[in-house]
Amino acid sequence: MNEEHGPLVDPKRIPSWLRPLVERTAEVDTKELGWPHTPCGEDVRPAAVLILLGEGSERTGPDVLLLRRADGLNSHPGQVAFPGGAVDRGDEGPVDAALRESIEEVGVLPSGITPVATLPELHLAHSAFRVTPVLGHWHEPAPVQPVDPDETAAVARVPIATLADPANRFKVRLAGRTSPAFLVPGMLVWGFTGGLLSGLLDLAGWSREWNRGDVRELDEAWRAAVEAADPGCER
Repeated sequence: MNEEHGPLVDPKRIPSWLRPLVERTAEVDTKELGWPHTPCGEDVRPAAVLILLGEGSERTGPDVLLLRRADGLNSHPGQVAFPGGAVDRGDEGPVDAALRESIEEVGVLPSGITPVATLPELHLAHSAFRVTPVLGHWHEPAPVQPVDPDETAAVARVPIATLADPANRFKVRLAGRTSPAFLVPGMLVWGFTGGLLSGLLDLAGWSREWNRGDVRELDEAWRAAVEAADPGCER
């Protein structure tokens, strides 16, 4: 298991809005990332996800790239995730794997992305993965879209301000467990991605006070996401 994490570049070389986050990656603990599970045993596979952060527009501010998995998939259908997947033998490490998977899933251009930091490995017990989150600065954004619609249903650049808005934050409960969740247009972000985003907002200093006592059943939260995407939907 690789315990090393932290900045990959001199923080002085990246935009001021991203600098505090990158600087804090050296000292962060897994419990601060909304997913306090550590890898155990040797039967877990290494994987990586790309948390791609761009400048956004003057109106919306910085944003993060998210995708929604296709509804027909056997694993996590319809769920929102970061681009990423297993580290293959041909990959040089988690950074290489995160970029490769992002190219394959949403068609990013690696020439416009600078990997700026890695976060500690996080354990996904249900899928037997130990995941390294890779922070990327999208200094030259290019159009993205699902490369294979059978795997990826949609791609979106979601403003950090939307995620931090207390009106869009709550917790979902499934099988007695709760996780941070976000309601964004057409998407319900929860589980591993929701927990990691929540920890990221806290780490970067982007969080705003929100009602942590607002706990909704997963089915209820899904309905809210559908209604948000289709205002004409009957309640």
